[in-house]
Amino acid sequence: MAAKAPVKKNLSAIKRDRQAEKRNTRNRVVRSKIKNVVKDVEAAVAGKNAEETEKALRKAVKTISSASSKGVIHKNNASRKISRLTKRVTSASKAVTA
Repeated sequence: MAAKAPVKKNLSAIKRDRQAEKRNTRNRVVRSKIKNVVKDVEAAVAGKNAEETEKALRKAVKTISSASSKGVIHKNNASRKISRLTKRVTSASKAVTA
C-alpha cells in the first residue's frame, strides 16, 4: 500500500482569505468611525450650538463620502445618511432661530 499524497494547498484561496481579513478589519474601522461622527452630529444638535453643529456635520459628510468612494458602504446608503443628517441639522437650526 502506498502512502497517501499530501493535501495540496490552494495558494489563491489562501491569499484571498488574507485579503478578505485585511479588508474586513479596515471596513469595520470605517463603519465604526461613521457611527461615531453621526453621534457627534446628534450630540451637537442636542447642544444647540449652531457653529459646533455645522462643524460636526461637515466632518460627518466628509467621512461618509470617503467611505462611499472606497466602497465600504453603498453610494445610496451614504447619500441617505448625509441627507438625513443635513435635514436634522437644518430643522434644529430653524427651531433655534424661531
